[in-house]
Amino acid sequence: MSDSKVTSPQHLQALQRAAQSRGIQVSIFGVRKPDEIAAAIDAAKAAGAEAANFLATPLFSLPGTRNNQIVMERITALRLPAIFQWPETAEVGAVLGYGPRFTDVYRQRAQIVTKVLRGAKPSDIPVEQPNRYELVVNLKAAQAMGCQVAAGLVLRADKLIE
Repeated sequence: MSDSKVTSPQHLQALQRAAQSRGIQVSIFGVRKPDEIAAAIDAAKAAGAEAANFLATPLFSLPGTRNNQIVMERITALRLPAIFQWPETAEVGAVLGYGPRFTDVYRQRAQIVTKVLRGAKPSDIPVEQPNRYELVVNLKAAQAMGCQVAAGLVLRADKLIE
């Protein structure tokens, strides 16, 4: 699933090429607004999706929001395992979450704002990437959806939810 207003066509094409090089078929379902979320998930399942990858965007993945609640309800009802690019999503019902924590990303942003407020030119501040990524595996959600999580993922997980 992708947010059609945020994810560039080039990014989606790169994702498809990478998947195809590994023998994986990817279908992209774009969503532009919250009232399209449930229908897009339903369409993915109807098209034969065995799992879903929700690309990072506030439209889907901010835990605790109404949109994220809709996503979690639909993937659970359809027994569609999903991965998100924020670990917190696995803590609220997704099978997998991999990426930096929200708090780390916003802490990094606050540091940049502090530099600007102290007089640094924005153009002089280097672009920073998160330096810690976390894999959260929700075995409880996987079991509820009737899917198996590969042992390798379980072994590599930074956090397991059982």
